[in-house]
Amino acid sequence: MDEKLEWIKVGHVNDLPEGRVKTVTARTVSICLSHFDGQWAAMDNRCPHQNGPLGEGSIEKGVDGKCWIRCPWHGWDFDPLTGAPPGGHEDTGQELYPVEIRDDEIFVGLEPEPARERTISDVMAETMVNWGIVRVFGMVGHSNLGLSEAIRQRNNAGDLSYIGVRHEGAAAFAASAYGKLTDKPAACLTIAGPGATNLLTGMWDAKVDRAPILALTGQVQTQVFGPGAFQDIDLKSAFESVAKFSQPVLNTSKHAELMSLACKAALVENDVSHLVFPDDVQTIPSDAPAATPKGRLGNTSISPSEDDISAAVELLKKAKRPMIVIGHGAVNAIASITKLAEKLGAPIVTTFKGKGLVSDHHPNAAGVLGRSGTPIASWFMNESDVIIALGSSFSNHTGIEPSKKIIQVDYERMQLGKFHPVELPIWGELDAFCKALEPKLDGFKPQVDQITELADRWKIWRNEKKTRLTESRGKGIHSISIFDSLSELCPDDAIIACDVGNNTYSFGRYFESKGQRVLMSGYLGSIGFGFPAAMGAWAATQDFEDYKGRKVISISGDGGFGQYPMDFTTAVKYKMDITHILLNNSQLGKISKEQRAGEWEVWETDLVNPSFAAFARLCGGHGVKVTEASQIEAAIQEALDYDGPALVEIVTDAELV
Repeated sequence: MDEKLEWIKVGHVNDLPEGRVKTVTARTVSICLSHFDGQWAAMDNRCPHQNGPLGEGSIEKGVDGKCWIRCPWHGWDFDPLTGAPPGGHEDTGQELYPVEIRDDEIFVGLEPEPARERTISDVMAETMVNWGIVRVFGMVGHSNLGLSEAIRQRNNAGDLSYIGVRHEGAAAFAASAYGKLTDKPAACLTIAGPGATNLLTGMWDAKVDRAPILALTGQVQTQVFGPGAFQDIDLKSAFESVAKFSQPVLNTSKHAELMSLACKAALVENDVSHLVFPDDVQTIPSDAPAATPKGRLGNTSISPSEDDISAAVELLKKAKRPMIVIGHGAVNAIASITKLAEKLGAPIVTTFKGKGLVSDHHPNAAGVLGRSGTPIASWFMNESDVIIALGSSFSNHTGIEPSKKIIQVDYERMQLGKFHPVELPIWGELDAFCKALEPKLDGFKPQVDQITELADRWKIWRNEKKTRLTESRGKGIHSISIFDSLSELCPDDAIIACDVGNNTYSFGRYFESKGQRVLMSGYLGSIGFGFPAAMGAWAATQDFEDYKGRKVISISGDGGFGQYPMDFTTAVKYKMDITHILLNNSQLGKISKEQRAGEWEVWETDLVNPSFAAFARLCGGHGVKVTEASQIEAAIQEALDYDGPALVEIVTDAELV
């Protein structure tokens, strides 16, 4: 026995019959172990042709009786005892490892493990961490293994955390929601080809909702670019329309600078960045230092001009019924906005994406405006004479009346008057605008007591909701019952991820927020967003002090949950504390309604479902099915109390929304 070697047990003699080969692993070394003619041999498992796994091949005997190990991919042969091919060319010979049998146990001898060599992937992973990226969602695969190892090193060092998903689309939605919630990018890791293209829907969701995100996609080796190798597609072009920044990582690249630019583009532009990592480049040694954001980011506060503030004051002094509309872009200015609203005596309505930014129990709150909204918000929109629009993109789902006098404020100049002219477009950051305007309104006296009117309108709406609770067709539970109970039980600081469909409209209309943070697929409106988004939100509760301890809830229909159901096992694996409320009407209910509204036949919107509650339990989580309204409150409370992923399946009537 060679004392200089490290002898590692790789199996028992009964594990490998005579005339067979198998793959074994010693430390991290993949070895082809062979048993033939009473002999044992071990060689490098990778065929030098295309890294085919020799241990999945076979022992073949030539006409001269000599044994050869044959690669299962393309039939290359190697002598088990010398590693040489039939022609004896030394440059294609395989590395051999000594084998010893001790008491029927098989041992392979390896040289002492050398210090791990730093690679290009390490430089880029360290730079990514320096820029504040601390979470990666993804799937490890054959064309990203070098990059995966660099991420694993950072994961083990405690610099970032990795979540392995079941579908890359779920990784993209999780990262998108993470960016919407925190304004910080998370990364998505995929292989080349289909793994990368599976990200595109989630990337578009982030882009159109202005959320930062970083895609890290593997790629085939540079030597086979172009001719059409397995899983070789032009990823730079594939991501060109969705990514603000998209570049390949080459051996000649300035690697730390490239990662810095990708991270900066995501952060500064609130957009998608993408880097393509060819397989062979990932493991090239590098001693380059990682980069940091120091000296690369400036102050983000943009103060509006004095002339614009003066013009806004003049408009508001003449207004009888001013109101404020806030969208998701107002998330970081809520305290200043509510102070301004209180001084003006103005109602605050939100877009659907802005739901929850102001509690529905605040005296100035008028709920959600538009297609997913309440009669309260619509009433004040119709009666208003001046609208202050803050962080709203004027979606046609929201319905801000363009004929009104509108003061629109946005930090992005292209958003100002984007769909139609407004009375006063103001370029500036919302908090700076409110803080500049509010002191100029000292002594302002509202001409109409809109706050008393607002309280009256809430009474009318709540009475109407009570009458709707009595509606029943005997075909499932009215969605108002669900969101009435959730309004009472939901923690005030919860994070709620919504899918799309009838369930979402009902949530917007009936759920009364106490200031919970709501996440949704806004402009893209992508079905399947809800549960993966909750995974992203849960990750944020682990990564940032501001979100620690907050409950994460997701809401979907049966159609939405059916898009990524197996990622419920991801939530189980990582012990994610997520409560999922699933409204099951056994159809794509929103589409059925649209077909009827267009006087089409209702066609191919029905769904065949399993018991989702039983599915959740089979996956290792909590699952309960509700068929009567009287069961809702107890079922939701039990799920909220469960420490881990829980699913409440509620059988609903597709017409009672």
